[in-house]
Amino acid sequence: MSQENTPSTTTSTGPVIAVFCGASSGISPAHLSAARSLAKAMHAVSATLIYGAGTTGIMGEIARTLVSLSGPSSVHGIIPRSLLGKERPAETGGEDEQIFGLRTIVKGMHERKALMGQKVRDGGPGSGFVALSGGYGTLEELFEMITWNQLGIHGKGIVVYNVEGYYDGLISWVRSSVTGGFITPGNAGIMVEALDAEEVVRQLREYKLSEDRLKLDWDEK
Repeated sequence: MSQENTPSTTTSTGPVIAVFCGASSGISPAHLSAARSLAKAMHAVSATLIYGAGTTGIMGEIARTLVSLSGPSSVHGIIPRSLLGKERPAETGGEDEQIFGLRTIVKGMHERKALMGQKVRDGGPGSGFVALSGGYGTLEELFEMITWNQLGIHGKGIVVYNVEGYYDGLISWVRSSVTGGFITPGNAGIMVEALDAEEVVRQLREYKLSEDRLKLDWDEK
C-alpha cells in the first residue's frame, strides 16, 4: 500500500538499514551483484531495508531481491513526488508492493532524508546506513549521515560497501583530510569500509562511536 505524506508509524526492533545507492546499474555487473548479496545478508539477520524507493538500477535490485526473500514488509521506500517518474517508472512495476515493498511519498529531498534517518534511529541493534555504488545523490546522502553522526544527531553505524574499489578515492580523501587537519583521527572512523555483504552487516553490528563526536543536545527546546 502506498502512503502519501503520512509516514508509517510501524517500528522494528530488528536491524533497520538505510541503503543509499544509484538508480543506475553501473557498467560492471559487480554493482548489481553486490546489491543482491547485501539483500541476502540482510535477509539472514531479518533486517528491514529503508531506501529511496527507486525501481531501477541498484536501488531496484536490492529492493526486489529482499522482497523476494523476506516479503514486502521488509522494504520501505521513501521518495519525493517529483522523482516518481524518474526513479519509479510505471513500466518497472513500481506500483506493485509485492515486487518493491512499501512506499511513502514525501514533499521533498529534506523530508526524504529526515524520515529515512528517523527509521534507522528507531531500529534495533545493527541498524545503520550503507552506501552502495552511486553518483552525486548517493554521496550527498552518505555525507549528510556522516555529518549527523559527527554532530551527535544520531549514533548509528555508517558503512561504505566498496565494490571493485569504487570508493577507493573517497577513502583516500578521508585519510588526506586527517593528514591535512580537517578531520580528526577519531572521526575518520565514522565511516567504515566493507568489502563484502557479510562484512557490511558485521560492521554495523560491531560499530563503535568516535570519541571525537560532538556531544550536543539536539532535543533542546
